[in-house]
Amino acid sequence: MGSKEEPRISCEKFLEDALGLLDVSQEMRQLLRSPYREVCFELPLKRDDGSTSLFHGYRVQHNQSRGPFKGGLRFHEDVKLGHFVALGEIMTWKTSLLDLPFGGAKGGIDCNPGELSEAELETLTKRYTQRLAMLIGPDHDIPAPDMGTGPREMAWILDAFTHHKGFIPDVVTGKPIELGGAKGRLEATGYGVAQITALAAEAEGIELEGASVAIQGIGNVGSFAAKRLAELGAKIVAVSDSSCGLYHKEGLDIELLLQQLRRNEGKRRKLSELSGDYQQISNEELLELPVDILIPSAIGGVINEENAGRVEAKMIVEAANMPVTCTADAALVARGICIIPDILANSGGVTVSYLEWVQNRQRYQWTKERTLEELEERLARAWSEVQQRVREQQLNYRLAAYTIAVGRIIRAINLRGF
Repeated sequence: MGSKEEPRISCEKFLEDALGLLDVSQEMRQLLRSPYREVCFELPLKRDDGSTSLFHGYRVQHNQSRGPFKGGLRFHEDVKLGHFVALGEIMTWKTSLLDLPFGGAKGGIDCNPGELSEAELETLTKRYTQRLAMLIGPDHDIPAPDMGTGPREMAWILDAFTHHKGFIPDVVTGKPIELGGAKGRLEATGYGVAQITALAAEAEGIELEGASVAIQGIGNVGSFAAKRLAELGAKIVAVSDSSCGLYHKEGLDIELLLQQLRRNEGKRRKLSELSGDYQQISNEELLELPVDILIPSAIGGVINEENAGRVEAKMIVEAANMPVTCTADAALVARGICIIPDILANSGGVTVSYLEWVQNRQRYQWTKERTLEELEERLARAWSEVQQRVREQQLNYRLAAYTIAVGRIIRAINLRGF
């Protein structure tokens, strides 16, 4: 379930709202909106059965004013260039908000990984890397995992790049630990979501101990967020995946649920395959539950003009990228519903990607404890800056985050010149 609104429409509206609070020339506004580079190309793939399929690869490099381009690779059959333009822009604001020395980018392939064999997927990923080899690198553009990709795909990218440039582990982040990945990277985004949720709940007067939480999307981000929030005392009353949602008013046993999802010969089960003391609901019903905290952690646009009026959560934490459209955002804010924006809420992943990049450049791997401690400090600092802007200028959290992030980009552009 997604929105009919294009992601770029929401992206432009959120940016325009922030620019309205900043003294920005028309020329600078155009610079901020326009990607530095948009790349798309065909990727023919000879399948295991001898047939040939044609896919398309994309990479949008949005801004490099504060450092090399940084952003994930998404493998999904519905992606197109417009999605990556919007997502690349979001990455620019996210790295800026966290004060990381990166710009923003995004890319991927319009394929369904589930319909490809491992050999086919490896070939496709490496062919994608070969086509982009001259545009990526540790000081140019550093890919990372996103929807449909993970450490395995990052290892393939590293291997393909190695054949062109030598062994340079900092060309990509989110790698397996054995190939220079950061300990703690896998859980970083979900843990970050949980930390920001806890800080936001405290600020908004929601007692996290016993607070009801619904999480749409129990993948990597949602599962670690659920686990961490449960440890902090929250009551996870609903979770979902693409098959269905599970609901129990008194709270789900998250640890047991995650164990059940893993028990299928190493493959992940679907929630619809499980049985227990809970009620099956749809993803749409989950979004409309009367909970303290709603965490959309799946795809974009799930809260939109059609269902915003039925959302009953006190607070929404955007663990996914742009899960709330601009139209829905305005309606929810008007109703007094607090929204913690994606560029803050799900920034744990790119923060630990930065820490992995630092470790790769040092050729020295940190402990998991050191990595997560550094993550916690950086997220707390970013939260403090946003909250201060909220108080001083009487803004909502999204506007506060955007004005901080965009302001830093503008200063960098002015310092570097044109």
